[in-house]
Amino acid sequence: MSERDLLHRIDRLESLDEIRQLAAKYSLSLDMRDLDAHVNLFAPDIRVSRDRVGRSHLKRWLDDTLRLQFTGTSHHIGNHIIEFDDADNAHGVVYSKNEHETPCQDGGSEWIIMQMLYWDNYQRIDGRWYFRRRLPCYWYATDINKPPTGDMKMRWPDREPYEGAYHDLWPSWQAFWDNPPGSEESEVAAPAPLNEFLNTMRAGAPEPKIRIR
Repeated sequence: MSERDLLHRIDRLESLDEIRQLAAKYSLSLDMRDLDAHVNLFAPDIRVSRDRVGRSHLKRWLDDTLRLQFTGTSHHIGNHIIEFDDADNAHGVVYSKNEHETPCQDGGSEWIIMQMLYWDNYQRIDGRWYFRRRLPCYWYATDINKPPTGDMKMRWPDREPYEGAYHDLWPSWQAFWDNPPGSEESEVAAPAPLNEFLNTMRAGAPEPKIRIR
């Protein structure tokens, strides 16, 4: 192995660890309401809305959202898959199981549990990795005493239930239900190329869009 190849592999390992730390730091800083630490995990020119860009706008939006919707939160992450587009850009998926104390209009509160995943884009800027985008995809949110069986699994207090986007990124979900097995042995596709697992599961679809508020 050449020195150049060795340096490349070391850089890739260090980048993987730093990106994984991003997701962990995101959860801790959000749950502890350290909004400065939180927004500094994002690229300086992060887009917050159609006409607002930058960490200061993200901090203000977070402050308003967290004070209005959540008394407290706890985010537990896992299942982190990261693939590199080039040396300074990557994308990934990370699962998150969350708990929220959520106030209600009647003056009470509910304990909301949630299962979701993030589709992330990461970028290295001046030697450090940041979130470029985070797309939250939800499966369910419900009071801890009310299992989210059935449709419309996103069930927040004082809101009409709605569907999340947990399965929307993955064509395999609908294909599985649309194509029950026949009597013959099922064919198996070739394994995904190295660093192409997520792209293969997405069937080559373009980067998912993030709705700009």
